[in-house]
Amino acid sequence: MTVTELPEREPRSRRSWLREHSELGVCVLLLALGALVLTDALTMDVEITQRGPVGPKTVPVVVGIGLLVVAVLLAVDVLRGGRGEAEGGEDIDLSEPADWRTVLLLAGVFLATAVLIEPLGFPIAGALLFWGSAYALGSRHFDRDPLIAAGLSVVTYEVFNNLLGVPLPGGPLMGVL
Repeated sequence: MTVTELPEREPRSRRSWLREHSELGVCVLLLALGALVLTDALTMDVEITQRGPVGPKTVPVVVGIGLLVVAVLLAVDVLRGGRGEAEGGEDIDLSEPADWRTVLLLAGVFLATAVLIEPLGFPIAGALLFWGSAYALGSRHFDRDPLIAAGLSVVTYEVFNNLLGVPLPGGPLMGVL
């Protein structure tokens, strides 16, 4: 073995170790998310006049601690050799490249909805969201998809606005609905 061969083998083994332990990326994500939730919960401004032991900080603190615990337990399992298994009914071919056209179409539809929800209101922006998502995911029924999207959007608007009391922007249809 020469000196020039040694550095070449080391990155390959490091790369294979990272590939075998790729679930550690999920652990890092959970750890960061748990730290963010816990930090936000502990720095939350709460009135001193709060009554009772359970306040607005309780659930975020429990969720943040839970995320940290799950991240640590998952990391220990992965480092001990545990691996996630694919579901039996999974029909994804991992050798195929990602369908970036669909991903970009969906991202565009979500971005357009975020921009249009204030000026057009939820019923119209929601219909565009539902129809655009169906189109991006492969539906080509141009006669029924817009009707289903409009119906779904109006029903969603009515449920959130009237039944749940969550006000959504109505836009130009505010007087009609």
